[in-house]
Amino acid sequence: MSDLDDRTQAGARRWARQALTRLRSEAAAEQPVPLRRYPLPERWRVSLFFRDESRRPTGSLKHHLVRRLMEDAVARGDIRQGTTVIEATAGNTAIATAYFAQMIGVPFIAVVPGKTSPAKRERIERYGGRCHTFDPPAAIYEEAARLAAELDGHYLDHLVCAVHAEDWRGPDSVGAAMLAQVMAQEGCPPAWAVVGAGTGSTSAALGRHIRYHGYPTNLVVVDPENSAYWPSWVTDYTGYGTGMPSRIEGIGRPRVEPAFLPSVIDLAMPVPDAASIAAMRYLSMATGWSIGPSTGSNFWGALRIAHRMREDSEIGSIATLICDGADAYRGTYYDDNWIRAKHLDPGPYTETIDRFLTDGQWTEPS
Repeated sequence: MSDLDDRTQAGARRWARQALTRLRSEAAAEQPVPLRRYPLPERWRVSLFFRDESRRPTGSLKHHLVRRLMEDAVARGDIRQGTTVIEATAGNTAIATAYFAQMIGVPFIAVVPGKTSPAKRERIERYGGRCHTFDPPAAIYEEAARLAAELDGHYLDHLVCAVHAEDWRGPDSVGAAMLAQVMAQEGCPPAWAVVGAGTGSTSAALGRHIRYHGYPTNLVVVDPENSAYWPSWVTDYTGYGTGMPSRIEGIGRPRVEPAFLPSVIDLAMPVPDAASIAAMRYLSMATGWSIGPSTGSNFWGALRIAHRMREDSEIGSIATLICDGADAYRGTYYDDNWIRAKHLDPGPYTETIDRFLTDGQWTEPS
């Protein structure tokens, strides 16, 4: 190796150390993520807790995952000084990636569908990211890979890279931290944990963590309409595909992603999209919390589990997540005209929730 090669390698390692130091410092400086209790009737002897991931600096559950992905990519040498980072998403993952790319001083391009709203683009551009529009929407992944090759950049494919991002043994994953908070509050692990699946990494890390540490917690994955995860779990077929996108932003996929681990899930639960919206609005109105639609899916699933616990005379707690806040959804899931245009009717599901929390009767719309 020549002296020039030595200097080049030394410079690359110096930059990587500096980038990793910035990422770790951000994690160390982050404010604690709060745990919130939803007041179920005391006579039920069932507690319901939400870990509020919307309080992260970029406002969502994806903040932690993307920081892990960026750390891994820098440590592997996939992201170097000047490397353009490319991702195929217009959602919370793109916002978090833009934030961390700006932090370590590399360019970021989000490949997004042409119909992506100006509000979503603004959230990405706020942190110095650039949006590259491409259609059809299903082809943005191939376009991101092509663009990365053209620019000699790095395609941070979160759907694939999430498999290795989380340390499921330790205390730092989102799910492990949620369990620890509930144990500190209640003195024992929750009886049930309820999460959704986007990449599948949260449920996979949480399920492995539960089993590794011998906790008695049962893991539930809630799944919206058009998603492949619930039918895949039921049929035990990981190649299941629906060919249709989820309408609940942040969770659900038309195919089973590599990070999804069905063997660690105790129950997969389908959730109608109208039920997710009804539960989101009900929870927001009842508490004043700022929440998005995937949190509505979690709330609906948690209430169904609370009903099951009452039926079985089971005492204990349920832990779940606030995945993101409401601001990005004012013109969609919180807008009655948008909901009607999507032919969704949350009304009957709102009645189910209200009846259950009033008199304990669970009756879903037929």
